[in-house]
Amino acid sequence: NYTWGLRIINVSNTTNPTQVGFCNTPGLARGIKVSGSYAYIADDSFGLRIINVNNPTNPTEVGSYDTPGVAWGVTVAGSYAYVADGSLGLRIINLSNPENPTSVGFYDTPGFSYGVTIADSYAYVADNFTGLRIINISNPTNPTEVGFCDTPGWSVDVAVVGSYAYVADRSGLRIINVSNPANPIIVGFCDTPGDAVGVAVFGNYAFVANIEYGLRIINISNTESPREVGFYITQDVALGVAVVGSTSFVAAREEFGIYDCSGCVGVVEHVGIEAPKEFYLKPNYPNPFNATTTIEYTIPKTGKVDLKVFDISGREVATLVNFHQNPGSYKVTLDGTTLSTGTYFVRLQSGEFSRTQKMVLLK
Repeated sequence: NYTWGLRIINVSNTTNPTQVGFCNTPGLARGIKVSGSYAYIADDSFGLRIINVNNPTNPTEVGSYDTPGVAWGVTVAGSYAYVADGSLGLRIINLSNPENPTSVGFYDTPGFSYGVTIADSYAYVADNFTGLRIINISNPTNPTEVGFCDTPGWSVDVAVVGSYAYVADRSGLRIINVSNPANPIIVGFCDTPGDAVGVAVFGNYAFVANIEYGLRIINISNTESPREVGFYITQDVALGVAVVGSTSFVAAREEFGIYDCSGCVGVVEHVGIEAPKEFYLKPNYPNPFNATTTIEYTIPKTGKVDLKVFDISGREVATLVNFHQNPGSYKVTLDGTTLSTGTYFVRLQSGEFSRTQKMVLLK
């Protein structure tokens, strides 16, 4: 919570999240990682703070380590915390005794370390103006850089899934093939309208915190051609993001937001040479259908899009899209396995435009 340390929020009811506990830290809480019964806070000039969260209503600090730099990001793997320590690079801290954490190794990166994540035996560090640095941490007492990729923007955050690193580098999302850590290569990018400062990946989508331009959702199923498929303009500047399934949790400067992205992550965008000139809702196919059917539509301008399904009585039975989208042609699949045989209607709305198509489900 930046100036107010750690806040613990019950999100079991996502429509009504409630704070259940807090622990103020002495610095500016810039990053967090929860592992087991502890929360690890990157607390700016006050280094790493370790908070016991076994009782969420009464979290208590049990230990700390004052790193020599400015702690911006932290992750934990095994018995070690890896801290992105600003101008002093990567610091590795032994957590085997949470009450007395000790430094065991460091690697002084050439830039300013903002974010860090771990995959296998490597630490991936978002190092601001020197891009992504890849550091071998198989020996925590002697970490060594094995490769780097100088992204065109300022690398602030990084997530690694499989053979790819996804970097928020202010100018947008950069996708880097890291299958060979000694020679990482940018294979795709998606420029965002604001400053990309946070990234999380789930399935075929990257969720990017984009400061004043909110939360951006990018389809990364084709790593060489990622495409934005939707966005939310958050009430405050979006600084960080975490994802569970199709639900995004966004940390803004003075608020915490929960966003249902299910209406976006099932949408596939068809990219044409020119943007569509008009709204259009195509008849679904197949129709009649058994179990699933595909719905295609086009929108000529950026705006809030609602694509909903109603039964013959007018009762809403499914929301397929409930999101801001950019101009383009899209398709989405309706899964009717839980619906009864009968007649249904799909309605596309955006601004003053509204169009409805009839569908028939046969089982």
